[in-house]
Amino acid sequence: MKAVLLDPTGPDDLAFIREFGPGIDLVAPDAAGGSPEPPLAGAVAVVTRRVPVTGEVMDAAGPSLRLVQLWSGRRDRVDLEAARARGVPVALMPQRGCIAVAEQALLLMLGLSKKVVQAHAATAGGAYRELGVEPIRTEERRHRFQWMQLPGIFELDGRSLGLVGFGEIATEVARRARAFGMDVVYWSRRRLPADIEAEEEVRFRDLPDLLTVSDFVSLHVPLTAETERLIDAQALAGMKPEAFLVNTCRGGVVDEDALVEALSSGRIAGAGLDVFLHEPVPHDHPLLRLDNVLLAPHLGGGSGGARAKHAGDLMANLTALREGRPLRHLVPGK
Repeated sequence: MKAVLLDPTGPDDLAFIREFGPGIDLVAPDAAGGSPEPPLAGAVAVVTRRVPVTGEVMDAAGPSLRLVQLWSGRRDRVDLEAARARGVPVALMPQRGCIAVAEQALLLMLGLSKKVVQAHAATAGGAYRELGVEPIRTEERRHRFQWMQLPGIFELDGRSLGLVGFGEIATEVARRARAFGMDVVYWSRRRLPADIEAEEEVRFRDLPDLLTVSDFVSLHVPLTAETERLIDAQALAGMKPEAFLVNTCRGGVVDEDALVEALSSGRIAGAGLDVFLHEPVPHDHPLLRLDNVLLAPHLGGGSGGARAKHAGDLMANLTALREGRPLRHLVPGK
C-alpha cells in the first residue's frame, strides 16, 4: 500500500518510520531522484505534519486515496470540506510527546495552586506541632480540614489560563485545562480559524491583554530570535500580582533576571519552571532560593522514546487501513 509523507523532517526520517510498518510503501517528495514534488499519484494515504492538504493534493493522489492522515492532534491543516466531497476520511494522530509536556504544565499549575512542595515539607516535618494541634483519630464526619493552615490554597476551576503560543502542545494543555474548569485564552502569531477556536473553546487575545487577564500564563513558543526573552521585565509588569508564570518550552524565552526580581518583590505570585536558560540549572541560581517557585528538571519530555512512539502510532493506523480494520482518531463527518 502506497502512502505519501508530505514533510519528512530529515534524510533518515523515512527509513526510521518504515521500520514500524512492514507492508506500507511509505514515500516522500525527495524519495524519487531528489524530486521536490510529492509522488502522489496512486497513493492510498497522504500523511502530513504541517503541509496543508487541499482538494488539489487529494486530486493529485487520484481515486486510490482512502485516507488523509494528520500527524497532528489538530485538523486545521486539511480542507475538510474537500475531503468530505471526495469521500476521503481524515484521521488525527495526537502526539504523545506533546501530551507529556501538557501534563507537566498542568502539574505545575496544580502544584502551585495547592502549594504541594510546602505542604509535603510541612507534613513530613511535623510542622503541626508549632500550631498547637494534636493528632486525633479521624472519623467519617469528624476531621480537621487543612490542619496545617497553609495560606493561599485555591482551585484551578474558574481561573483564567493564558497560553502564549498555540501549537500542538498548547492545544493539549487547553483541552486539559478546560477539564479543570479553566477559561482559556491564547496568543499566537497565526490566529486560528474561527471554527477551530470554537471547537477548542479558546479565545484570542493580544499578548499584552493576555498577560493582563490571566491567572496563569503558560509558555508554548519555540526559542527563536523573535521569542528570546519574550517574557521580560515589561511583560512581567503587565501580569496580575496574583498571577503565576509556567514555562515548559525553553528557558531562553524568559528573562531570568527579570523573573527573579518579579518573584522576589512579589510583583507576581509565583512560577512553575521545567526549563531554564542553563540546564542543569546551576546550584547557586537565585531561583533556587525562592519559596514561591516550583522547579523541575525538564521532565516535560515524558518517559522518552517519543519519536518511536509517534512513528508506531502512525504506521499502526496505516496498517489498519491496509487490513480493513477500524481507524483511530477519525474526524467526525457532518
